[in-house]
Amino acid sequence: MIIYGKQLFLHLLEKHKEKLINIYLAKDIEKDIFNKIVKSGVKIHKVDNKKAQALARGGNHQGFLAEVCEFEFASLNEIKKQDFLVVLYGLSDVGNIGSIVRTTYALGGGGVIMISKSASMEGIIRASSAAAYELPITLVSDGLSLLNELKQLGFKIYGSDAKGKNPSECKFGKKTVLVMGSEGEGIPRKALEKCDENLGINMREGWDSLNVSVAFGILFDRIMNG
Repeated sequence: MIIYGKQLFLHLLEKHKEKLINIYLAKDIEKDIFNKIVKSGVKIHKVDNKKAQALARGGNHQGFLAEVCEFEFASLNEIKKQDFLVVLYGLSDVGNIGSIVRTTYALGGGGVIMISKSASMEGIIRASSAAAYELPITLVSDGLSLLNELKQLGFKIYGSDAKGKNPSECKFGKKTVLVMGSEGEGIPRKALEKCDENLGINMREGWDSLNVSVAFGILFDRIMNG
């Protein structure tokens, strides 16, 4: 798996150098950064821009690229020990997923569960600005069974829905799950029926939707901070 971009690269070098397999540099870099790279003990390769562009698949690598270990998903049992969980139902856009992961970590969430059999973690890691490495994330294929299990563990489940309650009308406990659906279809009906409450965002008349990661950030903050 290839990651690229200066800030993402430096984050891994600083906090997760054990995940670095090979480092690719496509330009001369600051002496202090180069010294840190050398001290990491990871093999360094100098490459031209053509090679770097190929590794980054045309992305903005800024001269910093690395081959890293495959992403290690957390176990569901580990995530269930956390208090505030996020469940993503049907989301496929790595930009939105990465943004949600970043917001979850930044605002104090406990973990992210994606209802999916697979995920493009290269894009999610980049879009999350490396927050994906700081937060337990897992994949679950059966969303309905998951929601049932979380309810049995004492979690109260809130679904995002355009017709849902204003979060200010709800009293949130410690063990909370926020479910987000895809922009196109939202949360599937059967999953929405599993939710204890549905939450919405009041908007101007004639305006009924927001980007899913933006809507998530608003709902998450209102749940956490009122």
